[in-house]
Parts: sequence; structure tokens; C-alpha cells
Amino acid sequence: MRQDYLTVKGYGESEITISKSRFLTYVSRAETEQEALSFIDAIKKKHPQATHNCSCYLIGEHDSIQKANDDGEPSGTAGVPMLEVLKKQHLKDTVVVVTRYFGGIKLGGGGLIRAYGKATTEGIDAAKVVERKMHALMKVSVDYTWLGKVENEVRSSHYTLEKIDYLEAVDVFVYVEKKDVDTFTNWMTELTNGQAKIVVHLEQFLEFERQ
Repeated sequence: MRQDYLTVKGYGESEITISKSRFLTYVSRAETEQEALSFIDAIKKKHPQATHNCSCYLIGEHDSIQKANDDGEPSGTAGVPMLEVLKKQHLKDTVVVVTRYFGGIKLGGGGLIRAYGKATTEGIDAAKVVERKMHALMKVSVDYTWLGKVENEVRSSHYTLEKIDYLEAVDVFVYVEKKDVDTFTNWMTELTNGQAKIVVHLEQFLEFERQ
């Protein structure tokens, strides 16, 4: 089972100017290599006259797919520094394209590395970073006599009440971090004197924006 991880919230773009060169950054989430390649291709088509469309992506739970492309810049001055930003921020499933329009002033190797790194960082800030945490949606089935107590306790806790289904019994659905399932189950059992039926309804990632 995949562990909690950081990625970008979605699409983002930014622009900076360094020594008259324009650096336009485009960032997106990509969960497969094909998604990353399609995104890169789309940006290249958007900027066919650009001097360079440098790119990188990092995909997979263990970063098993990672690529960096300098697109004509001196080797190691664009794609790799961009990829290093993703790694330093511990991002996964992320693709970045930095489009450069040359302004007539050469930046040198060190200058290019700093410029592409800064452009990537700003693009990530624009896309926003989220933490994806694995949660269990717990279904707590209780008699109607317990509803008030269970609902009040859940609402005043740090758990997230998703919905309540009013059936023969009441089904209260609560999102709980995977690591807290046993703690939640014990709490509900004690709260209802063992009268609740508590099961994991499903498991899924929830996203929380990084502060």
C-alpha cells in the first residue's frame, strides 16, 4: 500500500525574467509517464518559437521513473537542476516544463542552473503542494438512540464526518487516517458500550494543502 506523499495540487504556471531572458514555467501532476510526455508535448506546441523547452518529471512511489531534458541548453544546466528541485521538495508524480526565450545575455553554467532551479521553484509554488494521506472511510452502524452522542463526539473530534445515512439503523461515515483506524475503532466501541458495528467502508487518499 502506498504511503502518504507530497505532490502538486494540479496545474500551475509562473514567469520570471533573468538578464532579459524570459523563463515560463508550467507544472502539473502526472501519475504515468505517458501523462508527463503528453504534457511536455503540449507545452512545446504552445511555444514552438521558444529557444528552449526544458523538462523533467518524477513518477512512482519510489521515484522509479525520472527524466530530465536540457533541450539544447549545456548538459546538466537545466533538466537536472529542475529535477533536483522536485527531489528536494520530496514531490512525486510531478512534471515540469521551463520554456526559455533567450534575451541576448548569456548566463553561464552556474547562472543557468540557478535560473532553472528558481523558475521551477516558482512554478511549484504556483501549482501548490499537497500532502496525500491515506484514509479509511469508517462506517459506524448504531441504533438511533446512540446517534446524538456519536455525532456530537465525532463533530468535536479531529476526525472528519463525511455523511450520515438514516436507514433501519444509522450509518455514520467518518474519515480516519489509516494509522488511526484501531484508535478510532476502540474509541467508538467504548463510546457506544460495544453497541456499534464498525467496519472499513473503503480506503482512499485525501489531499491537504501544504501550509
